[in-house]
Formats: sequence, structure tokens, C-alpha cells
Amino acid sequence: MSSTQVDRFVRQIRDKLPVYGNPEECAEKVKEDAEAIVSPLPEMVLQDINAAYQVVKKSFREVEILRPSSIIKSRENWYHGPQPHHKHWPALDGYLREVKGWEPDAVDSIGKTSNEVVSLLGNPAKKSFRERGLVVGYVQSGKTANMTAVIAKAVDAGYNLIVLLGGMTNKLRAQTQLRLESDIVNRHRELWQLYTTSEDTGDFVIPRNGSFTMPVSGRAQLAVLKKVSSRLDQFLKTIERTPPKILQELKVLLIDDECDQASVNSAKSEYDMTTINELIRCVIRKLPSVSYVGYTATPFANVFINPYPPGRDELDDLYPEDFITALPKPEAYFGAREVFGDEPADPGEEVESGHDMIRLITDNDELSRLRVEKAADKDNFHPSVTGNLEIAILWFISSCAIRRRRGHADRHMSMLVHTSPWIIQHDRMADAIEAWLEKHGNDLRHGRGQIFNDLSRVMKDELDRVEPYRDMHHIRPEAEEVVPEINEVLDALDVVVENGESDRRLDYTGAEKTYIVVGGAVLARGLTLEGLSVSFFLRTSRQYDTLLQMGRWFGYRHGYEDLPRLWTTPDLADSFRQLARVEEEIREDIEKYQIHNVTPKEFAVKVRSIPGMAITSATKMRHAYRIAISFAGRHVQTIRFDHRDDDTVRGNWKAGSRLIDDIGVARFEGESSRVAKGVDGSKVRQFLINFDIASSHLNLKKEHLLEYIDKQAGRMAKWNVGIILSAKGETSSYELGGMGKVTTVNRSRLKDTPGEYADIKALMSRRDILIDANSRPESLKGKTWTELKKYRPNLPLLLLYPINAESSPDPKRKGAASKTREPLDAVNDLLGIAIVFPGEELTAGDYYAVELDSPTPEELDDVDEMEVVDDMDGAELINE
Repeated sequence: MSSTQVDRFVRQIRDKLPVYGNPEECAEKVKEDAEAIVSPLPEMVLQDINAAYQVVKKSFREVEILRPSSIIKSRENWYHGPQPHHKHWPALDGYLREVKGWEPDAVDSIGKTSNEVVSLLGNPAKKSFRERGLVVGYVQSGKTANMTAVIAKAVDAGYNLIVLLGGMTNKLRAQTQLRLESDIVNRHRELWQLYTTSEDTGDFVIPRNGSFTMPVSGRAQLAVLKKVSSRLDQFLKTIERTPPKILQELKVLLIDDECDQASVNSAKSEYDMTTINELIRCVIRKLPSVSYVGYTATPFANVFINPYPPGRDELDDLYPEDFITALPKPEAYFGAREVFGDEPADPGEEVESGHDMIRLITDNDELSRLRVEKAADKDNFHPSVTGNLEIAILWFISSCAIRRRRGHADRHMSMLVHTSPWIIQHDRMADAIEAWLEKHGNDLRHGRGQIFNDLSRVMKDELDRVEPYRDMHHIRPEAEEVVPEINEVLDALDVVVENGESDRRLDYTGAEKTYIVVGGAVLARGLTLEGLSVSFFLRTSRQYDTLLQMGRWFGYRHGYEDLPRLWTTPDLADSFRQLARVEEEIREDIEKYQIHNVTPKEFAVKVRSIPGMAITSATKMRHAYRIAISFAGRHVQTIRFDHRDDDTVRGNWKAGSRLIDDIGVARFEGESSRVAKGVDGSKVRQFLINFDIASSHLNLKKEHLLEYIDKQAGRMAKWNVGIILSAKGETSSYELGGMGKVTTVNRSRLKDTPGEYADIKALMSRRDILIDANSRPESLKGKTWTELKKYRPNLPLLLLYPINAESSPDPKRKGAASKTREPLDAVNDLLGIAIVFPGEELTAGDYYAVELDSPTPEELDDVDEMEVVDDMDGAELINE
């Protein structure tokens, strides 16, 4: 049996499904087509056609949808996956595989996750329904692909009016419409009625007949609206003018893309709804059968919606009370892990962190030539192409040339320059870049002069810093070899400005484009920059959701995963690293609560606070409360150190020495690392009082630790205390109490952090938490922290880590210099600490969450109660 030939027959059968309706007829038609060429068909060919038929038939079997990524309210199981007679999903599936060339695993993953979402929608066979859900994806992760799959399957299952709120700008709305048309509508154009078009001016208006039309069996209607009050008002009026008989037949899927933007009520009072929020709620209320699904990568505002708003019976809210789904991270997704690296399993052996893609701009004089500091100066300030911006442009030209060598000449390529919120500055930055290209273009084209020498150096340095880790990455030519490609890049290169007023804007339709994109807010949400490889990013924000949405460099980078680079400031890099962890915690929450069969109404999404930053706007956090601090089931560790502060470094070492002497050296057991069991909790508490934790820690504050320990004093009267020592480490400079001089662990620091503190990324190894365990698993490989904690006794564990002051990334000098780490270079040996707390983890953390205790009807009507809730202005700065 030829697997290649079977695959070819599988494609042919799938291609015929929309016409013939079931695999048997399609297989017969494929056989007839083959017999028209060769008759009779060889037995081997007949076997291959039959094998292909079995593959297709098996793919349409009724499946049990387990919903592993969702927390849900109890519901009927009405959807069991695509069926042979369905038209839109088979067509989309084939289009993604055959035309777009997606990997089979990627299409299979979208098929699986979209099954889960569709199964959570209302059953279109019912007379009426109203469902509200939230789908949480990753920034630039393919949420639209999941959305299109959900739409295709929903229409196949019986939904007949698809409404998509596609951004707040004409560009975003048109981009979304175009995507839906190319992926779904154009596969079966005769089965669709469109109320909107992909033109910038093609937004929704009241139809000529004044209402929606009666749906036709097997067909669907589509409207892609800009999320602005004028269009929503037109849409609402159309609903109101539609005869009741038609409304009853409409089964509506309302998808709200970027649903944390504008949809959430941000009025100062719950009674004064923002216009967009009110219109969306009115639309849902007027439709007899509707499933509302919000999609976002930053769900902070959505999980802070009040589940019990006043007047809820009269006007529906947008709280996702029916389901919350967290899409899994796709295999090929280029995200925070690729940029910032994983938390290592064994930090003592870690050399690298991520793929060394961040380039820091630390010179304040240079920053002052790139961006205006005060709004009052914006009209007089003229940015310039500084040293780092020149390097970024040279690398972008180089990366485009390399990609052309890798066979990507037919793909879009983009660079992002995002330095200012001011429109006048966007135009001036674009002018400066164009002037630079004009000045240096000829020398770059002819491979001559200082600028070409600079490009050669940049190209070599950047390729050396990120090693190839996929086959395609090994195509790495020298600068002199790609002069023809550089000419092609410069021929294709356009500098465009993307903001609300620009007339030189992005247009990815038609032939492949090569862009340097300068812009502002429109680049900060939703808009996809195709083929993005270089980001020059200086725009700041003090809100989690805004800053995360600006991370346009995340996404898919097929064949050039080694080429993306990000130029930014140390503070912004640090904020993104912290936010990547905060964002992941929401998904972990959803996973934990799904296991415990919690419903969305019972589910309090917890969002960890970061000092100096706001989670979302203060008005969207009116219903957020700082909940009780708990470290139950968690482990915490010091990963940031004031390593150049001699008083702090010496003070912490003395505090550790004093604790060891108070416990008594004789009580510590073990040959390498040592542990003392059953230590009086008061000794640990006194140590923590004396120990200084760096103020730069996002989630580890001494006052919080002491507060929790005091509240749990009765349960944590006894502690185990361990000292983690390295058999191969350098001997400490000073004695650690009665232990004498000890062997230190090696923890180098990350390069891309502000200079006033050292960030080592991780202190603990998984094996460390078993230092006091009575039994251990045969292997730690693949074991999670949670699984390993089950081996521990029900006592809190304090771990002390003496850390070598130098801590070179390669302490034995065996390998090449690290690209992402540098020596710790502390004034002396440091003492790090970690604590493993007993208990259940579900309630842990210093967070904001929505209060989800069900109020009584009397409380809902109590104005005084609501006024207290509204008094949340202080939430904007959440460390206050």
C-alpha cells in the first residue's frame, strides 16, 4: 500500500464531499475518475482508494468531546463533531491543508479545539437559547483560525446568522472580513448572503428592505461589524425592524473579537453603561436565539465583569457565565517561551534563557533622540535614526534577504517601529527612516562602503547569537552572497504609517509586501503584521492588557524562528517577562478549576498584581477585590537580588548564619545538602524578619509572607529547614554560622534586566523540594511541581541557598560564552531562600478577583451596596 497514493486519494475524496455529501459516493466518484484514465484499475489502486475511504469515514465518526480546556455550566451534549453531510468545515479543512499548506497537526489541533467551543454553544435545534462564553487565546496565536473553524462548524450544525464584531478600526474590520471570505465564504459562495464587504467602506448599514431576511435551510448570513456605536446602532435597528416570524428562525452566533476592548462596561457607575456595552447587551436581549462568544488574549477586563449587575433581568450582561475556554498553545507558536525561555528544571545547569532575541537600549541620550518625553513637546520634536535603530533596520534588511534565500520570496515581511502614541511623531519617524534608506540605499545595493560593512557585521553577529534549531535555519549565507537578494528587498521595501489618520498604510492584499511599519494604537491590538521579524518597541503602558496586546512579535514564524529580534528598553523587557507569567496563571487557573468541575459563576479568576502597574482600567475593575492572601500549596523563591548592596548582602548572610546556630548544627542531617526537621516556627519567623527580599520582586513581599504565616501559626508551628549545597560548587567566602564555609550553588544573571538588581530567573530545582521527603519517585523526569509535592510531609519547608558571588554562566569554562546570561558579579556570596507551603493551591496568591458569592435579590436592589463597589478608583495603581 502506497501511503503517498492513499493520502492523494484522501484529498480527492475530501474535495468531493461538499458536492456528494457522504464518503461512500465520493470514493465511488474517485474510482470512476481513475477508471477513465486506466481501466480496469489495478488491485493495488483499488486497495488504496478503499484505504482512503476508511480514513475519511473514520474522521467523521461521532466523537465524544471531553472539553479539557473549559470550565462550564451544566449543559446538554448536542454537538458530536463534523458529519459527512457537512459542507463548510470539510471545505475549510481542505483549504487549510492544500491551499494554505498548513501542517496536518496544526489543522487537526484547530479541528479539535473548535469542536470543544462549538459543543459549548446553544443548540440551534432549540426554539430559543441565550449563551455567553469566553475563549482565551494567546496574542497573535491564531485565534482567528479557531474563530473561522467555529463559524464553519456552527453553520454546518444549524446556525444561520453569523455576526462578528471585528475591531474598532476600518482596517481591522476589513482584514477580518477578508479573512472570513477567503477561508469560508468563497469555498461555497452560493450558500452565503453578505451584509458587509471587505472594502474599508463595507461596514454594516440597515438593509434596503429594512430587516434581516428569512433564513434558507443550508444557507447562512454574515455581517462583520466595526465595534463602534454607529454600526451597532444600525444593527440593533435592523433587529427591531425584522418581523418576529423571521427573528424566531434566526439562530445567531455573535462573536466579539478582542472582547476586552470597548465591550466591557467602563462607565463610572454600573447604572451608566458605556454606549458600546449597552448596545451589545441590547442586541443579545432582542435576539431569541443567540450564542455570544468573546475572544481575547488578555481577558483581564472580562473576568472582572460583575456577574450580578443591577437590572440584569431587563438587560443581559456579558459575564461569561456559561463557559470559559482556554485554547492550548499551538505547537508552532512563537511566544514568551521562545523569547524569554522556560523556567529551567535544574537552574544550576542552565546556561541560556530563550533564544537571545532581545536587544536592550540602555542609553538615555539615545532614547531622548527617538521619542518625545512630554506631550507638550510633540509638535517640535524630530526623531532621528540612532545607532540601535540603524542596526535594527540593517538586521531587517538582512533577515529579509536570508528569508528569500530560504525560499520565502513569495511571503510578506515586516518590521515594526513603535516609539510614540502621537500621530505627528509617526510621520516624522517614517520620514527619518525613508531619508536613511535614500542615503544608504545605493551602497547597500552594490555591497560597498561603511554601511555595507556594518550590515555584514550585524548579520554575522546576529546569526552567531541564535544558533539554528530547525533544518531551514541552516541556510545562513554571508552578506556578500545575498547582495542580489538585498537589491530585491530594497526594491520591494515600503515605509508605511499605520494610525487613524495616515494615507500611507498597510495593504497585504495581492502580491507579497515588504514593509517597515511605523505606527501607534492601531498596531497595539488585533492587527496582524504579516511576516514580522523585527520590532523596535519603546511605547510604554502601565496596564497589563494594553502592554500585552502590544506584543505583536508573538505569533507564527514558520521557517524563520531564529530571525525575529526585539529592540526595547530593560524596563519594558522586564515588564513583558513578568506579564507572560501573569497571563499564563489565568490559563492554569482555568485548567485547575476545570478538573474540579467548577462552573463559571463559581470561578473567581485571580490576576496577580505587579507593583507599579494596573491590570486594566480602573473603571473596568470596579468589581475587583484584593482577596485574602494565601500561599497554600505554593512554592516561592527569591530570584531577584540587590546584589551590589553590601549591607543587604552581608545582612542576609548573617541572618542565615544566625538561624542555623539557633537551630543547632547537630540537628542538620545529610551528606551533601542538609536538612533539619521539626524546627520551631518562631525561629523561621524571626529569620524572615531579619532577611531582606528585593523590592523588585513582583509577587514575593516579606509582609505578605509574615501575614500568612501568622494567620496559619497554629497549622505551621513546626517547620523543616534545608540548606542546598553543590557538590561541585566553589567554597563560600564566609562561614555560614556553625556550618563553617560551605559549597555554594551557581546562579548566573540574565542580561536583559535593569542594572540595579540581578534576575537569575529560577533558584529552585524540582529535586530540592524532596529534601525532607520520606519517599521519592523513581525518576523526576516529567514530574510537575504539584506531583512532587505529594511526596512531601505536611509541613512547611524553608530552603537556604548560598550562591557564589561570581556565578559565571559557565563556571568550569568548558563552553562558549553565554548569549543571554552574564556573571552574577555580586559584592559577595548571596543567600537565596525558597519556601514550600503545605495545603491546596487553588486559593493561593496575592490577586485581584471578582467577588462571586451569589447576592440575594434584596442585595441586588440595594443602591448603597453598589455605591460601595463602585468606589474603586484606587485600583488603578494596584500597589497602593
